Amino acid sequence: MAETRQEAIAELTAPGETYELYEGNVLGRKCLKFKNAPPTLRELYLEAKSEVEFLVYEDTRLTFEGAHIEASKIAHILVERYGIQVGDRVAISMRNYPEWILTFMAVTSIGGVAVAMNSLWKPDEMSYGLTDSGAKLLIADEERIDRFNQIEEKLDIAIISVRAVKEHPYDSLEALLEKATETDMPEQRPLPESDATILYTSGSTGHPKGVVSCHVNIIHALLGWELEQHCALALLDEPPPDPPDSPATLLAVPLFHATGSHAVYLASYRHQRRIVSMYKWDVREAAELIENEKITSFIAPAAMTGDLVVEARKTNRDLSSLLSVGGGGAPRAPEQVKSIDESFSNAKPGTGWGMTETNAIGTSIGGDDYVLRPASSGRCSALLELKVINENGDEVATGERGELLIRGTTIFKEYWNRPDANQETFVNGDWMRTGDVAYLDDEGYLFIVDRIKDLVIRGGENIGCGEVEAALLEHPSIQEVSVYAVPDDRLGEEIGATIFAAEIIQQSELNQFLSERIAKFKIPRFLHQEDKPLPRTASGKILKRELRDEAEKRLGLS
Repeated sequence: MAETRQEAIAELTAPGETYELYEGNVLGRKCLKFKNAPPTLRELYLEAKSEVEFLVYEDTRLTFEGAHIEASKIAHILVERYGIQVGDRVAISMRNYPEWILTFMAVTSIGGVAVAMNSLWKPDEMSYGLTDSGAKLLIADEERIDRFNQIEEKLDIAIISVRAVKEHPYDSLEALLEKATETDMPEQRPLPESDATILYTSGSTGHPKGVVSCHVNIIHALLGWELEQHCALALLDEPPPDPPDSPATLLAVPLFHATGSHAVYLASYRHQRRIVSMYKWDVREAAELIENEKITSFIAPAAMTGDLVVEARKTNRDLSSLLSVGGGGAPRAPEQVKSIDESFSNAKPGTGWGMTETNAIGTSIGGDDYVLRPASSGRCSALLELKVINENGDEVATGERGELLIRGTTIFKEYWNRPDANQETFVNGDWMRTGDVAYLDDEGYLFIVDRIKDLVIRGGENIGCGEVEAALLEHPSIQEVSVYAVPDDRLGEEIGATIFAAEIIQQSELNQFLSERIAKFKIPRFLHQEDKPLPRTASGKILKRELRDEAEKRLGLS
């Protein structure tokens, strides 16, 4: 029996074992690979076909077999009606409906590239994503189609509507499916290193960047999590009792996030795990679903898991089916880690660190380890390597702070149409700069302490300060602006802004001005106006950290 994590991983990945690892390469980079991994997402879906229930949304209930049949019909529609070929981009923009998952299955099974668009984007942001990705087809619900129709410039793109009730000139997915008869996937298929997804992530400046990942990247992230789970079980003094119910997870985070698409959705195939999807986050409804659907796991940013802790303490709902409450997207306050451990009769807290660029995997920590180290993001996946470097690019000693770098099988291929960003991000061809300031302790636990990149992480949503600053500077009265993160108990961080303007501007007026330019979640919650130019360094840079510290003092947060 293994006594250490290292011994457990060595046993589980040895020759002949399910998670056998070997030294291979992906995208020309040397890395560790699973010998028994499905070659592409197409095989992942096919191997999961069963009569076990898979998708639940309101009155819709589909088995893994039923979902595969519906996805196969959609795939034929994409190939035969829209001419989607291997490498063509298909944008998906809607709420967490079953159709999101079915269209994703169809697109990736035939070698198309699923562009998982942020469903909160405004028309201009939608226009950028569609134009930048070169999407040939947009599959969208009514809310997103309404926004698409507000785009001023005409885009050469086909549209399929989902769950629309208003009259419109586009094809309806429901109508197309009524005529579809094929129940097997088309022969057209991807290769393991074919592009599979483009997920857009906000950078510190300018437009969001499209993160391109291939099938191998994504599948190895899924199996990497499985390996960690088996490793944790191997280290228990005795095996845990079998759960009373079949595995089920609550999908409350958006599917356009890697947490939702990978850790919640795609990880469910091999687990034969039922996904219960919510229209939008409502903690009372979540508690009701957990009780009625016997949910065993819930993964969400700290804001949502914190809401559930509060609800668990005051509700009469039976939440005892929950066995794990995972996190991601933003760090939890240490008090919340303890609260999860105390508030649920059977659930243990867990979290991890990952990025869209790593396909959501990186480090993980859970159970007693996490309760003892609530500020840590855990230890590195067996598939990946971490190192911390100083400004000269030299690796620092254990416990010293520097920029976190990562490399391995799950690291994304490239930023779409951004050779400049690729050159800035990749070091020596395979190490990826994360933009996080971190340190590793003597047991290999990772601690993220700051960010080099100028971002606010609000409830797991990355918001580039530069994008918000650019929108503010469009106001004719604003002369200078600085946007920064402000600590928030529920969301982890909120957006603060300090402006220098020629006249007093009411926040309500500014909110209205910004609502026409950026998505609602990017609008600063805390606004402070100065009557003099903002402080700058000798080289002319605005002293953002000083302004942020002043904001925390004004708000009583320091």
